[in-house]
Amino acid sequence: MTNPPAYRHLTPVRRAAGLFAGLALGAAVLAGCSSEGATTDCGLDACTVTFDRGVDAQTSILGVEAKLIGVDGDKATIEVGGEQLTLTVGQQATEVGGLYATVQSADEKQVVVRIGRNAG
Repeated sequence: MTNPPAYRHLTPVRRAAGLFAGLALGAAVLAGCSSEGATTDCGLDACTVTFDRGVDAQTSILGVEAKLIGVDGDKATIEVGGEQLTLTVGQQATEVGGLYATVQSADEKQVVVRIGRNAG
């Protein structure tokens, strides 16, 4: 009878180490968000940002600065990564500042924008 190779005993340890490393990376990404006049709800590759209207609303997400510049009816002008873009509520996601943005809603109190690494 032969003993199993020693590496078989390390497999669960390696899996756990990989899991903890992934969780730490995810926490670092989420902790990287900071805001003024905005709240963020971030996943690994996209954030939903709720900008307050009537204030200098901005946030730092996914490695870039995002700002609400202005709103006119159902159109919102945002700045992402130094590039400005005007989007209509519900319009297909459009590339801006190396990311994709879409305005989900806009009312007299707030504007909700999804900003992500892909158009989905």
